[in-house]
Amino acid sequence: MAYQEKQLREISKRFQIYGEILHAETLKIGHINETYSATYSQGGTRVRYIHQKINKNVFKNPAAVMKNVTRVTTHLRKKLEAQNVRDLTRRALIVIPTREGTSCFLNGDDGVWRTFLFIEGVETFEAVQTIEQAYQAGRAFGEFQHLLVDLPGERLHETIRDFHNTRKRFTALQQAIQSDQHNRAKDAKPEIDFALAHEPIVDVILNAMAKRKIPERITHNDTKFNNVMLDVLTGEAMCIVDLDTVMPGCALYDFGDMVRTTTSPTLEDEVDLSKVKMQMPMFKKLAEGYLSTAGNFLTKNEKSYIAFSGKLITFEIGIRFLTDFLTGDTYFRIHRPGHNLERCRTQFKLVESIEKQEAAMQKHADRL
Repeated sequence: MAYQEKQLREISKRFQIYGEILHAETLKIGHINETYSATYSQGGTRVRYIHQKINKNVFKNPAAVMKNVTRVTTHLRKKLEAQNVRDLTRRALIVIPTREGTSCFLNGDDGVWRTFLFIEGVETFEAVQTIEQAYQAGRAFGEFQHLLVDLPGERLHETIRDFHNTRKRFTALQQAIQSDQHNRAKDAKPEIDFALAHEPIVDVILNAMAKRKIPERITHNDTKFNNVMLDVLTGEAMCIVDLDTVMPGCALYDFGDMVRTTTSPTLEDEVDLSKVKMQMPMFKKLAEGYLSTAGNFLTKNEKSYIAFSGKLITFEIGIRFLTDFLTGDTYFRIHRPGHNLERCRTQFKLVESIEKQEAAMQKHADRL
């Protein structure tokens, strides 16, 4: 349930924000957390902040999430400062501490709240519109990974354990199919058949990591295009957002999710499947942007799975949508009946399109 402005005023008083709150509104972004934009008057100037309620059903340990977020954003700013990067406050998220100096506020039984400085002069898109945007997305996430290669200290917390463990995701789907608690399997037979037929791809990267052919990295793990903020005037990628799933992972999973969300001209819940396709010009620019920054640290083995990763992660997200549909829509926020099944169908259609072009995709990446 969306918060009322009066309740947000009380939440805002818990953070180191000094000024009068003038206005607040809901931001309809993401599937997981509740997000609000609030405008304050500070010394006669209007300044905006983001207030966000962390979904504790998804993130069981919000304190660990915020420890990761704080470490990562602090490190990013230090690295960018050392490079004399301009516009620093628009290049990395700034966590606003509570009045007690903590990174988040526990509001009794109501939940955990955090606040960020609002980044002005940027915009996000649900789907890529130009090949230059694809390049910017690839470059930004590649730089994000590169800047975190030398993050000091202990290993980051796994905020969602086994988040990209494709074998466990597949096993969860098999269990959902078998139990069929909501009698929905009959409505998803073609999608179930497609998923089961693709089991051979599930363990490819997991096995490569287990054999240490692919190293563990610090990764974003949710590299949708709408998590890249672009400057409204120049179109340049400015800031990576939605850092709740930044944790140890595989660089290829990040790139694979970029392929999923930037190379098709449609949204992830497109119902007209004839529009869903992997566009090679978009992929080429995405790969060029990504390898222009990530190419500085990726190994030869990692690069050899560039095209495959797009197919794997698109498939993984598809089976997650399918599993959620079968188990009663408990994870992803839905806006209509059957929404998760529609999302699943879109992913599986994109998998088919990638499969047809996979060899050409990898050939292009190998040349970069």
